[in-house]
Amino acid sequence: MVPANCDGGKSLKAMLQQQQVRTNSRGEAYVIGPTGAPLTLKDLPPANTGRWVIRRKAEVVAAVRGGLLSLEDALERYQLTSEEFLAWQRSIDRHGMAGLRTTRLQQYR
Repeated sequence: MVPANCDGGKSLKAMLQQQQVRTNSRGEAYVIGPTGAPLTLKDLPPANTGRWVIRRKAEVVAAVRGGLLSLEDALERYQLTSEEFLAWQRSIDRHGMAGLRTTRLQQYR
């Protein structure tokens, strides 16, 4: 379960919803991904992803923010904790995609 108030008073819904789901010509729901390209459910990383590179983390954050995937579904599908997902989101907000680099974590704190 995700805490109702995870970030100093900001509502989780306000933190997550920043774009709207759109529909392409094939009727597939999509959001704009971190590279600027459309991102559909089939474009998301596989559920058994073991190696979380920057792009994959950013795609999951974009999908949740855009409503393509609910936070609960993302946590379950990728076996993430709410704290881990919210840390990815905060890193993107504060430092862009480069903030998701685990090898550079200390630089961005």
